[in-house]
Amino acid sequence: MGDEPARGGRRDELVQLLQGYASESVLVGQVFAERHGLHPTDLNAMLAVLQADLEGSPLTPGRLGAQLGLSSGATTAVVDRLERFGHVLRTREDPDRRRVTLRCGDTAAAIGRQFFGPLGDRMDAILADFSNAELDVVLRFLARTTEMLGRHRESEQDLFRGTPGGGPGSSSGHASGRSGGSATAISPPRE
Repeated sequence: MGDEPARGGRRDELVQLLQGYASESVLVGQVFAERHGLHPTDLNAMLAVLQADLEGSPLTPGRLGAQLGLSSGATTAVVDRLERFGHVLRTREDPDRRRVTLRCGDTAAAIGRQFFGPLGDRMDAILADFSNAELDVVLRFLARTTEMLGRHRESEQDLFRGTPGGGPGSSSGHASGRSGGSATAISPPRE
């Protein structure tokens, strides 16, 4: 196959662009968090609650903690802080009223629109430069890449948490069960 070196170069270019995008995304999130007095974990929790709300599948505190890799105590502290600022609401929507559901609060929606609205406008301007067919390819690529990255994260978490060679003090090289948000691990360039 004569196009293998060219394809490898394209792969490396894509990986670098994805790493750059992920890094900038983390930095934008940090600016938002700092502006609103949020810890990065608070921001991640707020975004997870918002996303689940938008998908029509609201999170429980337990599911939020599992998604973020937090203990129940740490999850309670995050939810307490977000609730205090009006960013998250605890609701009891289950018929037996024992199950707590987390919903996005009005203040989170308002500060999100204020900060991210201009970003959405800039994204719309970029999308206008692409045909529907081109956007279909981008959507397919990003969906598959995101799915692959999620599977990789889950397998690494499983290795760390339960199988031989994982966890603190092992020789696996993992310092923690979570990546800490670093985007550089998407895929290293090939030699």
